Amino acid sequence: MPSDTPQPAFVLVRPQMGENIGAAARAMLNFGLDRMRLVAPRDGWPNQSAVAMASGAGRVLDEAVLVERTVEAVADCTYVFATTARQRDLTKPVMTPERAMEVAREKIAAGEKVAVLFGPERAGLENDDIALANAIISVPVNPEFPSLNLAQCVLLTGYEWRRQTVETASEVTEMAGSDWATAIEVDRLAEHYEETLDSAGFFFPETKSDSMRRNLRNLWSRMPLTQADVRMLHGMLRQMVRWKTKG
Repeated sequence: MPSDTPQPAFVLVRPQMGENIGAAARAMLNFGLDRMRLVAPRDGWPNQSAVAMASGAGRVLDEAVLVERTVEAVADCTYVFATTARQRDLTKPVMTPERAMEVAREKIAAGEKVAVLFGPERAGLENDDIALANAIISVPVNPEFPSLNLAQCVLLTGYEWRRQTVETASEVTEMAGSDWATAIEVDRLAEHYEETLDSAGFFFPETKSDSMRRNLRNLWSRMPLTQADVRMLHGMLRQMVRWKTKG
């Protein structure tokens, strides 16, 4: 059974290759989508090439709805997007995938049913298909090479859907089992290095000693050190002193 998560239906209109259907299913499941609808796939259905390419996303194919006409695929929907890179002689809003999935999220949250149409690999959606849509999704691709593979277009749209519906930090730091060093731990590290460098005659001439120490402290404070980093830097300095003493 498809998941209960509110989401748009992805409609593959007259897809030609089973491999692309399978790759599209895999792309959908990557981003938590599992409602696929198929309009008259060229090589029939079910398709073993699709199953092989889905690689773990077979349940999306198992639950895919098969119909003969595009209008049947969107019959229960209140808002439909059509993906196309070509200019059409049809007056419709044209949105980026990001904006389209923002609109989709708003409409689905309000209880509406939304579908996204993806055209066949060779030439994309026909005007009769696009006439059924409320808006167009256009990916900002290189105008000299605008053609996207079917699964690539599904992947892009699915990614934007995921961004709209799942809170994801734009950047995180993996701490690898350690915590950030505290100010006192960094201060002790700085003192350890200052004492050792002072013994080695590093702070010379005397007139520049204060500024050199201050710059060294500033260097440590600019570093995002973990407790493990601090322990390693203490150990490095101790080992270098031992090695010098042995010499």
